[in-house]
Amino acid sequence: MSATNHQLEQQKVINQIAQQISNNSLNFSTVSIVEDYAKDSRICLTSVHFPHRYLVDQVQRELIKPLRKIEPGFYYYPSDSLHMTVKNIRVVNDPPHFNEEDIGTAVKIFSEVIPQHKKFKAYFYRLLLFPNNLTLIGTTDEELDRIIFDLDQKLKAKSIPDDKIYANSRYFFSNITLARFNNAPSEEFMRKVEELSTSLRFKPYEVSSVTLLTCNAVFQNKRIRGTWQLK
Repeated sequence: MSATNHQLEQQKVINQIAQQISNNSLNFSTVSIVEDYAKDSRICLTSVHFPHRYLVDQVQRELIKPLRKIEPGFYYYPSDSLHMTVKNIRVVNDPPHFNEEDIGTAVKIFSEVIPQHKKFKAYFYRLLLFPNNLTLIGTTDEELDRIIFDLDQKLKAKSIPDDKIYANSRYFFSNITLARFNNAPSEEFMRKVEELSTSLRFKPYEVSSVTLLTCNAVFQNKRIRGTWQLK
């Protein structure tokens, strides 16, 4: 299946990010390294899709398992924490950049917006090695942008705009963070990432729901605030 114009634009953004990583010139928000990610006290308010079991199992089996053999000391996301980010609201921080009133407002907005939007597909096709983490990247149908723009507009109107800095504010894409690093990856690890990236074989995946929650960067201290189905 050939890529749509929208997917080609997403790929341009992804390639620009890869170039920024190569040049050590990132201009967007990232999560800084901590010694113990599971106990990280920094909390975010975000929305995600929790993938169906078959995709989680494929990620664990084909990507995380072989990488863990090379670098067992990194933090690898357990199956119940693997997620596809849909829309960030407040980035991780201690103390949090939000309060219970903000959460209540966000719940109301999501309950109004999400059911009005359609399911969409994600097309995972490469791995991207950031300085502090490894991510599985996919293009998507254009509906993801529509959902994000709709939420953005309504969250801003209620004075809780997204405080994340993005590489591009026009074309968004899907990602699943696989691991976070506590030191620089070895040459062997980086070679394996490249090998796995070039041999990825993921079927198009349908995103059917959106979950709003608070948690830390590795989805510990997780409190689900609501889940809504896309039509």
